[in-house]
Amino acid sequence: MKRILSFAIVVMTISTVQAQRSSFLPANQWVDSVFKTLTKEQKIAQLMVLRLSSIGPNRTVTFFDKEVEEAIRKYNIGSICLFQGGPVKQASLINYFQSFAQTPLLVCIDGENGLGMRMDSVQGLPRQMMMGAVQDPALIYQYGRVVGEQCKRIGIQVNYAPVVDVNNNPNNPVINDRSFGEDKYRVAEYGIQYMKGMQDAGTMACAKHFPGHGDVDVDSHYDLPVINKTKAQLDSLELYPFREMFTAGVGSVMIAHLAIPAIDNTANKPTSISKKNVTDLLRKEMKYEGLTFTDALEMKGVAKYYPDGESSVEALIAGNDMLCLPGDIPGSMEKILKAIKKRKLSWSAIDAHVKKVLRAKYQYGLANWQPVNTKNLTEDLNSKVGEMRRLIAEKALTLLRNDDYAIYPLTKGKRVAYVGFGLTKDNVFAEQVRKDYDAQVFYFDYKLDSSKVGPMLELFKNRYDAVIIGMHNYARYPANNFGISNAALSLVKGLQEQHKTITLAFGNPYLIKNFCDAKVLVACYEDDDITQTVAADMIAGRLVAKGKLPVTVCESFKYGDGIVAKRLLPMVPSGSLGFRQAQMNNAIDSIVQDAIRQQAIPGAVVLVAKDGKIVFERAYGYLTYDSTEPVYPETIYDLASVTKIMATTVSVMKLYDEGKLDLQKTLGDYLPWVKGSNKEGLKLWDIILHQAGLKSFIPFYKETVNATDGNGPNWAFYTQKPDSTHGVRVADRMFMRNDWVDTIYSRILASSLEPGNKYIYSDNDFIFLGKVVEAITGMPLEVYVKKTFYDKLDMTSTGFKPRERFPLSYIAPTEKEAGFRQQLIWGDVHDPGAAMFGGVAGHAGLFSNAYDLAVLSQVFLNGGVLNGQNFFSKATVDYFTAYHSDISRRGLGFDKPERDNATRKEPYPTLSASPLTFGHTGFTGTCFWIDPKYNLTYIFLSNRVNSPDPNKFGRISVRPKVHEAIYQALLH
Repeated sequence: MKRILSFAIVVMTISTVQAQRSSFLPANQWVDSVFKTLTKEQKIAQLMVLRLSSIGPNRTVTFFDKEVEEAIRKYNIGSICLFQGGPVKQASLINYFQSFAQTPLLVCIDGENGLGMRMDSVQGLPRQMMMGAVQDPALIYQYGRVVGEQCKRIGIQVNYAPVVDVNNNPNNPVINDRSFGEDKYRVAEYGIQYMKGMQDAGTMACAKHFPGHGDVDVDSHYDLPVINKTKAQLDSLELYPFREMFTAGVGSVMIAHLAIPAIDNTANKPTSISKKNVTDLLRKEMKYEGLTFTDALEMKGVAKYYPDGESSVEALIAGNDMLCLPGDIPGSMEKILKAIKKRKLSWSAIDAHVKKVLRAKYQYGLANWQPVNTKNLTEDLNSKVGEMRRLIAEKALTLLRNDDYAIYPLTKGKRVAYVGFGLTKDNVFAEQVRKDYDAQVFYFDYKLDSSKVGPMLELFKNRYDAVIIGMHNYARYPANNFGISNAALSLVKGLQEQHKTITLAFGNPYLIKNFCDAKVLVACYEDDDITQTVAADMIAGRLVAKGKLPVTVCESFKYGDGIVAKRLLPMVPSGSLGFRQAQMNNAIDSIVQDAIRQQAIPGAVVLVAKDGKIVFERAYGYLTYDSTEPVYPETIYDLASVTKIMATTVSVMKLYDEGKLDLQKTLGDYLPWVKGSNKEGLKLWDIILHQAGLKSFIPFYKETVNATDGNGPNWAFYTQKPDSTHGVRVADRMFMRNDWVDTIYSRILASSLEPGNKYIYSDNDFIFLGKVVEAITGMPLEVYVKKTFYDKLDMTSTGFKPRERFPLSYIAPTEKEAGFRQQLIWGDVHDPGAAMFGGVAGHAGLFSNAYDLAVLSQVFLNGGVLNGQNFFSKATVDYFTAYHSDISRRGLGFDKPERDNATRKEPYPTLSASPLTFGHTGFTGTCFWIDPKYNLTYIFLSNRVNSPDPNKFGRISVRPKVHEAIYQALLH
């Protein structure tokens, strides 16, 4: 009989477990159905969160899986919290526990900077202090989404993040670089973005540590910190981010172990177990209705005064929902039951807490729990970490001072030394400066004494043009000046006095208090390989600093300081302008990264602007397939035929607007040298519409290649070094005869015309238009367009012949050309015809980065006006960007959508582009499209011709897919 009864109980238990894991009941019915299965002791156990692992003194991980299993089987514990250990083992244990738990477990983690903060084999993400330096809230949202997706992948429902403590105490030993900074508005704004990203990915966020842990000088892990502030002071600062987080819908909040007499003056009463804090302030006054977690009850900040289960009782009396790491479960259970018996607690309160916990379990998918798939788990958890680290680093690195413009950016050709403090061997930064400058590298470990300082300074005397100082491997927290030795500080000071130096702090920015008189100073915030790579590229000028200091470090450097390039178009979150932020970001990322995986492109930059504001600006991949040089948003690309608009058409528009150019006149009216040819009577109107009958392309280079096989230059036309008769640069170590330029023009003049009124997209049309601009203005095209547009708009990257203005590392290599020039085309124009004109032509030769193109695009959207400059009238913009041909889709110079886009199998440029849209594409893998209906600009830059299969880029429709994804995120 006993065996039959036992079997029946087992069957009933299994049935109950299965019913709770696969249910289509509405939330309230599921909660009620599960609640009814719980005994009184199990109800209490549902409110407990148990530790699964810990790390010992030798960094060895200990799992408490047997203890956790016993607690689940015996008490029906409600939640576990993951800490150290490998992800596959953690996931396997989650699957095991969930498989037999009577009530599904709410799985939590304390992962402010991703799962790598806890788990081995998973890379960590930047800490919040570094994120606080970023001036792009949309990136913080994406960071939160990456963390949320990590949690979702491994079966975690709650992440104890973000920290929304305002770190207004530089000596804070526990929060510090875990905070977004000292500004309550920034902390609130970024906390909300982090929270929304995580919760949109299906993971509950947890705002911590209420009511604010930022102004302490005692670590609550070891003792109870005291904050002596008035309630008014707390209201105006510490409570502000929490209030904003609650309004924004954060799912949970963690209560800190703090003594705050203004809230509760009971001696040694931590806020975590104070009814005045949890019930009166949080619930009643601030009206927060989400879940509450205590901070870990094993911490000395509470356990010192409330040991052996007392804290569990007091936490529930205070009004908390969940008891985080209560330690003594039997003792806690016994004392809670006694408190209920003594009417210090009520079963109705316990029941309310339990139902709230069950509702959270339902909301985050535990009513239909599925086992974690451990295949490729570690790879999946790491898949987006590197890219996110790089994006944060690109936008966080902060240039605080640059007194010596002769040294930063640091160009090649100087005698450079790098002193890596805290190093005993090369790191990534050291390797990069060796590569960039052939720098000599020195290490100065913090264990070295002051006897080494004098000889080292003597060694350096008069030997170097620049010394880079890198502060590495220092402690995260400020005790003992971050572990930096006096000898190290003495050497830094001596080097700064002796040489032109660039000083970089790779870690907590509060260390900078020691270097506030440095002439060139950069806050880098973290010390990982990716941050070091980005910092090296920033020093070399391959990208510009964008970050601002999130905290005050000394009188010289206060919150918000940072030298950033002036931007006419500010960056704003895309959600603020009507985009579905996550949808657009994920779609663009997916499309471009897939194109890189398929080797359709080695890298790219995508930019989206709306209403004169940048809502998306991101770089992907590398300069070449075999390169370690990442693409940055500042990377300069060969624009190919986009030159036709952004150099030639804008010039024609300006001259037309000034009445200096008449589109109804002919080439012969402006170019005397065409008279007598069949080009003399061609109207500019027909030329700019590509319907003048000109040949689409004349392969000028074929007359100058090796006659035997048609490959490589015929050196009768070229020399490897320029001289008085060979001054036309065509490529590296390849200079053409000066007189051959006239031959090229003679070939154009002698070329036949296509008969009839016919649309032929032609480079020759714009070669002629470029010469018309030069004839009217009396200036070379590149000079006129720079003076008239680029300089006035601070478009510093835009122009012809970029090698004359930038190091090659700023520019994406375009193609390894096999036939004509037989070399990697890098910084020289890809188009062979434009190259034979010396790199400047009306149809090709322009280089730029994405942001500069967005600025000029905004001129069109603004009706010809930007930055206090009037470039041409709105009427001229409207006229040139409208349809003007009965035989093509063209505007005047501009490309436009097909008129029958809605019914085409392959709409151009994309289905959702309005008929008002105008823009252009480039052969090298570039485009810009402007849609006045939505005040929208889309720019795509790549070097698709630098690919094993250059045509794959077009076959898989990368540009149109990205373009349509933008519309879909905006219109739906």
